[in-house]
Amino acid sequence: MDNVLEGLLGQLGGSGAVGQIAEQLGVDESTAQNGIQAALPILLGAMARNAQNEDGAQSLHTALDNHDGSILDNLGGAISGFQGGPGAAILGHVLGGQTNQISNVVGQSLGGANGGALLQMLAPIVLGYLGQQKQQQGLDVAGLAGMLLGGAGQQQQAAPQASGLMGMVGQLLDQNKDGSPVDDIIGLAGRFLKR
Repeated sequence: MDNVLEGLLGQLGGSGAVGQIAEQLGVDESTAQNGIQAALPILLGAMARNAQNEDGAQSLHTALDNHDGSILDNLGGAISGFQGGPGAAILGHVLGGQTNQISNVVGQSLGGANGGALLQMLAPIVLGYLGQQKQQQGLDVAGLAGMLLGGAGQQQQAAPQASGLMGMVGQLLDQNKDGSPVDDIIGLAGRFLKR
């Protein structure tokens, strides 16, 4: 997941997007950067968690067919028009009933600004980036899950290996084995910010 995270941070940092996000949220760029660094691991972690079973992995793989990376060519437009964009629907699918709780956590990293708005801005960008990588690297379901784990297991292509990889995703994110990844996903943000 770190490779994907670094790629996304590079896309946002090199395009002036952080300043645009800061403007939308009414915060300074440093605060916006803190929020982005909290939100991206949560979104990626939730997507990886959803891909832990075959149906979830296939659903994400299929969804990425509609996200070819073209959003990355117009980040300013995606950010300024986020309220009319697909972000809320993506969050509903990826975070489900935990959207408000996770939005509050991201809001804390923004000094109380709207964490939900930031997640809505970033969710389509994350899918666009993943879709671009899927196309460029020719990733199948197992390869996509491997990319979300930082490339570990990208070479595993066979179906039995794919099932094992999906299980590994779930184990990675539900680290305290309580059956719920939410606390673990939220913890990803805290660990990233301490780096």
